[in-house]
Amino acid sequence: MSKVLIVAEHSGNQLNQSTARCLSCAREIDPAGADVVVFGSNCGEVAHQAAALEGVARVLTVEREENQAALAAIIAPQLAVIAADHDYILGPSTTFGKDLMPRTAALLGVGQVSDLMAVTGPRQFQRPVYAGNAIVTVEVPEGLKVVATVRTASFKPAAEGGAASIVPNQVAAELPAHTRFIELRTGGGDARPDLQTARIVLSGGRGVGSGENFKLLFALADRIGAAVGASRAAVDAGFVPNDMQVGQTGKIIAPEVYFAFGISGAIQHLTGIKDAGLIVAVNKDPEASIFQVADIGLVADLFEVIPALDKKLG
Repeated sequence: MSKVLIVAEHSGNQLNQSTARCLSCAREIDPAGADVVVFGSNCGEVAHQAAALEGVARVLTVEREENQAALAAIIAPQLAVIAADHDYILGPSTTFGKDLMPRTAALLGVGQVSDLMAVTGPRQFQRPVYAGNAIVTVEVPEGLKVVATVRTASFKPAAEGGAASIVPNQVAAELPAHTRFIELRTGGGDARPDLQTARIVLSGGRGVGSGENFKLLFALADRIGAAVGASRAAVDAGFVPNDMQVGQTGKIIAPEVYFAFGISGAIQHLTGIKDAGLIVAVNKDPEASIFQVADIGLVADLFEVIPALDKKLG
């Protein structure tokens, strides 16, 4: 039995890449690999995707009607039961994981290590503080389970090539009745890649000017298969929903290419993109802070640059 348990994040039929990134972290804790638990109502396809990841020891499935929607209040009691046989319980530092893992830690009677970004010992980890300007080392005392959210931007996704067994589980856990699923909405577009795992991300800031103008970014993103994000200023201005926010108080991402249109570059935003492979910034202000971290900077009007890029794409 693996000492490490990873909670799979998925959309019902597609495993989120955050799970493969958590697996890379888990293998630094225990090279033998980790178990992955999948909660759902009909999660066979997701279970097979998890089983195909290199380093997965077993895939544990918990299928019941209540698990159709990924509600943290419903999943946490079940996860606490499954976790009884494991020393480490890891979830992604995504909206899903940040909701689920603290509840699970509370049910297990332990604290949580947030935003784990490096493994420096069997029970010793590093995490960022002060908007990423400092790194602290956290050590979990012996005898306590380690419950942590993994900063997925800090780990490469595990490769495929595994053939783990899939083990159905029945979990006897009392589920709360105070939470129910109503609907799921996304501001980034259902057909676009997930913002936290996309290879290419286009983000807009206050300089985009309005929600109507964000359609320029959406159209360009659809042309190149990119996700769309936004700065906090754009979200606070009401241009786009807050699930598109990138930064310290939004989503921490690590795309291969990150385009920043009309984003000044506040430190909170830069915290969310510092692990990006290539940062391309377009801003009319030559003194904008974003140019200090950009690999490619263009002092220009985004309303001229975006149509020009679209035209080049044919």
